[in-house]
Amino acid sequence: MRIALVINTASGSVGAGAAPEAIRARLAAAGIEALGEADRGASLPARIAAAVAEPGIDAVVVAGGDGTVACAAAALVGHATPLGILPLGTMNLLAKDLGLPLDLDGAIANLVAGVRRPIDVGDVNGRSFVINSVLGMPARVARHREAHRERRAFRTLLRWAIGMLRHLGRYPRLTVTGLIDGTARRLRVRLMAVVVGDYVERPGQVLLRAPIDAGRLTLYVLADLSVWRSLRLALGFALGDWRRLPEVERLPVSDLTIGSRRQALQVMNDGEVLLIPTPLRYRIRRHALTVIVPRTDEAGPRFEGGIGGT
Repeated sequence: MRIALVINTASGSVGAGAAPEAIRARLAAAGIEALGEADRGASLPARIAAAVAEPGIDAVVVAGGDGTVACAAAALVGHATPLGILPLGTMNLLAKDLGLPLDLDGAIANLVAGVRRPIDVGDVNGRSFVINSVLGMPARVARHREAHRERRAFRTLLRWAIGMLRHLGRYPRLTVTGLIDGTARRLRVRLMAVVVGDYVERPGQVLLRAPIDAGRLTLYVLADLSVWRSLRLALGFALGDWRRLPEVERLPVSDLTIGSRRQALQVMNDGEVLLIPTPLRYRIRRHALTVIVPRTDEAGPRFEGGIGGT
């Protein structure tokens, strides 16, 4: 079986055991033919676009972190070709949402035995996101995440939180107008996030989502993020009991528009900071992306016509 493979060697967990040569050797041992890249020195989006354009492939497989996966997902939205994930990042958020093995051998085995599953994709002014779209302090959040990306996931989250706290007093609140399912509201926020699906609360599992294929978005609004409230929120994350905190407003939405006096707003889609013209029109694209996930008792037919066959 043939795949188009893109390996992001800059991802947080890439080491000797996950070097490109080692990954290709393990794929070959599993009976998977991984096509070579014509230009490994090109930008990541260009490499992924070239992979998507490969004829006669059974899947596009990316090895990397959340940014790599998000880039590939955006390129594959609306395509029949499924996305396979070899999670090599620090957080691996989508991989955890999908229940994928986080070790390389397990992830490769999933490519062989997995099944196709369509999932939802969020869209804001034509820009796709598979996890969330964040406004308020995106550039600072992203910068601190990248600065500590080689740390373990819990340590990364802690350093991210500390970095965000340093900016609370200096960063002004964002004032916007939200048209939420036809109802207009003026919002002054420190942070707001539009999530594909919704977060679930489980101790020790931070920002896990379910379901991610039900055709819905959830809006989270945090109007105030003082140091005390931020620490209480962090404790809620650790205990799996944070959505009911008074500083967290949670709204299921089907139709959302964010207006502003500014001509454009900084938006962080799946960790990538973008400057997007206003108003921001959010929508859900149901089942717009196909991914390869582990087979369960409730799963459908095995990955028909793809890796592993039937």
